[in-house]
Amino acid sequence: MENKRLYRSTTNCMLAGVCGGIAEYFNIDPTLVRLGWVIFSCIGLSGVLAYIIAAIIIPK
Repeated sequence: MENKRLYRSTTNCMLAGVCGGIAEYFNIDPTLVRLGWVIFSCIGLSGVLAYIIAAIIIPK
């Protein structure tokens, strides 16, 4: 069994690499994660706050 860890991406990085890291963890396209994050952020500003917190908490 593979031991997967969540890290910020250094290759699929736009702002802080959070969406790229999540996409690499789940083996999906980073564009889909970014699109989902934008939709989540448009529902309320909680998405922006969640991104900032994720950028601080998730290691590089």
